[in-house]
Amino acid sequence: MNFWIAGAVGIALLGGALAVGTAAQPGGPLAPGLHVGGVDVGGMTRDEALAALAERAPAAPQVTVTAGANSWAVAADQLGWHVDAAASLRPAEQATADRGVIDRLQAMLGQARVQEFPLLTAVTPERATATLNTLARGLETQPRNASVIFDKVAKRYAVKPDTAGQRPDVAAAVTAYAASPDSTAVKIPLRVWAAARPAAQVQPLVDQGNALVRPFKVQLAGTTRSGILSELQVANLYWVRPDGIEPDEDAMKVAFGQLTGYIDLPAQDARYALKGTQFVKVKEKPGTVTDRPAAYAAFRAAVLDRTKALLVLPSKPDAPALTLAQLPDPGKLELITVGTSTYYHSSAARRTNVANAAAKINGAVVPAGEVFSFLNTLGGISAGNGFVSGLIISGGRTVDGLGGGVCQVSTTTFRALYQAGLPVVERNQHSYRVGYYEPQVGFEAAVYDPGVDLKFKNDTGAPLLIKTVNDNAHSTLKVEVWGIKTGRSVAVSRAVIVARTPHPPAQYIVNPKLRPGAVNQVDWAADGYNLYITRTIKDASGVRTDVTKTVYKPWRAVYEIGPKS
Repeated sequence: MNFWIAGAVGIALLGGALAVGTAAQPGGPLAPGLHVGGVDVGGMTRDEALAALAERAPAAPQVTVTAGANSWAVAADQLGWHVDAAASLRPAEQATADRGVIDRLQAMLGQARVQEFPLLTAVTPERATATLNTLARGLETQPRNASVIFDKVAKRYAVKPDTAGQRPDVAAAVTAYAASPDSTAVKIPLRVWAAARPAAQVQPLVDQGNALVRPFKVQLAGTTRSGILSELQVANLYWVRPDGIEPDEDAMKVAFGQLTGYIDLPAQDARYALKGTQFVKVKEKPGTVTDRPAAYAAFRAAVLDRTKALLVLPSKPDAPALTLAQLPDPGKLELITVGTSTYYHSSAARRTNVANAAAKINGAVVPAGEVFSFLNTLGGISAGNGFVSGLIISGGRTVDGLGGGVCQVSTTTFRALYQAGLPVVERNQHSYRVGYYEPQVGFEAAVYDPGVDLKFKNDTGAPLLIKTVNDNAHSTLKVEVWGIKTGRSVAVSRAVIVARTPHPPAQYIVNPKLRPGAVNQVDWAADGYNLYITRTIKDASGVRTDVTKTVYKPWRAVYEIGPKS
């Protein structure tokens, strides 16, 4: 009897165990006594357990994000933090599958073994990357490559050191946070971003550039004429680039032009000179000038050769364009036209330059068919040619410079040759309306050495003589054009003003050399103008009209003031 009862109970228990085992198959309820993150999921299906975990998920914690000295407080879910219910439930599912018969019998008797599993969290990398990129925006600094500078005091090139930049390494921060999603501190590393061109790479080029900085002398072959470029002038002829020494072609050409203009001995055309009140003929003189094409190539190569400090430029003879025999009898010349201007209130320096420039072009002869160049006739604007410092327009300002007042003579010459009906080859205006040339507004011409000239072509068929009459006592200047009259008549209109622009407000600049409270005006206001004049020419070829346009910039008054006391 007892044996039968025991057997019956064993069979019953075995049947129950089989029943429990069937219930524990995949998709069945979780075993009793299983807790995930404090949530009792025993007896729940997988979907029920996932829902329960989602319902009781804790709030996202605050995370402190740092990057260097910067710090932000961010909710963890903004960084892609979330409860991973599926991963959290996986150990409970495995425990259910692993429970043996005894565990199941105990569970049936209400004595299930309790097992606790932690609630797992995870990070979505894409969300973390987006948020951290937003926070780190602006923290990236570009590295600065080493560069080359020129120290005018030391007269040497030098290296401006490179500067490293920085890059926020968001990817590293995301990787670290994803590996430890329960962390409440995320650090974005700031990586050093090295310059692509360090100072050590630039230094050899600077050394090469400095080796070229030396005084450089040129001499005209067959003459004793020479000129020299200073160290600073030589250094201005090339660039020290990160990839090598590069000639500055524009600066090279300007320097070459200035040197050759200084050392050349151009032929002197036959001309007239005043002897008392009469013009007398002066014989022509042959000259020697630089053979330009060959000389420039040699000059360019020698400047960039540190072993060369002296260069003899090839030369060629220069023949006069006008001989004594070609000069017309001065007694047969007729006055064709006169240009006039006044220069009241001019400084002593300006008067000196007006007188010198007027004397330089007095007696010049322009052969038939040739072009008159004011600068060539003048012989250049330099101290060696008798010019002194005066007010000139340069760099957007009226400043003290060599030759202030020469434009008084070029303007008067322009008026004379323009009224003679000669074709204009080159004419340049002043930047702003200048009071010295009133009331004939727009009827003026600016010159600047080098490069800004006044040129007319003599189309009269006979030589022209230019005569100047300067009356310093009455501040008047006349330029007369003498030649053989052709029956040509010329009418020049008054200026037609198309537009006017008011001058800008005055500018005040502190000059520490002035006493406190002192005011010194150094530039004067002038309205801007857009205008033109017309010229009507009648001669044997018919009637023709041309237009000379002028656009003056509006000009501000400038005052220097003393520092505050």
